[in-house]
Amino acid sequence: MSDFNQNKPLPELIGGLLTDVTGLVRKELELAKTEASESLSRALGGIELLAIGLVFAIGALGVLLSALVAGLAAFLISQGFTQSAGNGLSALIVALLVGIIAWVMISKGITALRANNWTFERTTASIGRDAEVVKEKTS
Repeated sequence: MSDFNQNKPLPELIGGLLTDVTGLVRKELELAKTEASESLSRALGGIELLAIGLVFAIGALGVLLSALVAGLAAFLISQGFTQSAGNGLSALIVALLVGIIAWVMISKGITALRANNWTFERTTASIGRDAEVVKEKTS
């Protein structure tokens, strides 16, 4: 391959190298775009199902929490609290417990999102291989 390139003038070799590098950059951008599109499509499908499930889960959680407040209020009333005091105290206790659980879950979710690695492995590997090829051609 070096005998073939020795017969060409320098401007032609540089032009060929620039053409190769430009084509290479275009292909890398296409690969990155394709990889991002695939990731986005998979994520959107999962998000759609997640949203539907969350709607049902929120409804079920509301019913469950309402039953928990009513049950705790009934227990407090049986222990000598007035009806209004038992209702208010049970609602406060349940709200505090749910708030603490929500805070813990949100904190863990934020931590997980920050730790997520948003790199494109195939694109990065391909760019590394291409850099080696360009380095070999220019040596």
